[in-house]
Amino acid sequence: MFITADILLAHAIGDYILQSDKMAINKTTSSKWALVHVIFYTIPFVFITQSVFALLFIAGTHFFIDRFRLARYVVWTNNRVWGGDEWENCKNTGYHRNRPDWLAVWLLIIVDNIMHVILNGIAINYL
Repeated sequence: MFITADILLAHAIGDYILQSDKMAINKTTSSKWALVHVIFYTIPFVFITQSVFALLFIAGTHFFIDRFRLARYVVWTNNRVWGGDEWENCKNTGYHRNRPDWLAVWLLIIVDNIMHVILNGIAINYL
């Protein structure tokens, strides 16, 4: 199987249990805090693989996805294909600014998690 329970568990531990509030608040505006978060995030994956390439891939992709909030570009691109609004109206979450904040944030978190889990599965299975 491509994405196994251990990959999901390592992701959940790294992204939720080991991430402090300070990391979560600052990782999108500070490379230092994004790097601190990535170091803690990657620790659970050491128990799944000892492949340096896989661990570097997991850490590197996680850094860029979180630091630059790349999930919002995925969301916006998907919505844009189906007639969504201009970037200026969607730049915070990828969803139109008129969408309720709570809904836009949760949908963005779901896309972010799916991106991480798929890339982690690639790393664990192929690197």
